[in-house]
Amino acid sequence: MFPIRIDPSSAEPLYEQVVFAVKSAVARGAAEPGERLPSVRELARELAINPNTVVRAYELLERDGVIVRRQGAGCFLTGKSSDRAVAERRKQLQELLQRAATEAHHLGFAPDDIRKALEQALERLHFDPPRRKA
Repeated sequence: MFPIRIDPSSAEPLYEQVVFAVKSAVARGAAEPGERLPSVRELARELAINPNTVVRAYELLERDGVIVRRQGAGCFLTGKSSDRAVAERRKQLQELLQRAATEAHHLGFAPDDIRKALEQALERLHFDPPRRKA
């Protein structure tokens, strides 16, 4: 099992931190399709957070197609990309990149620095061919 870490002092909601930690582990290749996630109670205890927070995170992961719930067996990574329509995924990508670029600008970074940082972030990810076209 890959580690899921959160920062209770972060402004980002805890459930979003859990979602990102799982998605990040998958993207980096640190988590394998079919891998079982901890139960809601196990993860809540491990992270010292409310079980409802874990439930909300798992619901979002399931909605995004990252995990599948099997009654009585738990939650498992699917290894699939999002099932959302191409146009919806493209719009979401543009919104994410716009937000990142805006935040980077306000941190004082030049466009070339932002491009380089994005390239470095992509290099750290694990992509399995064939990749779904956007």
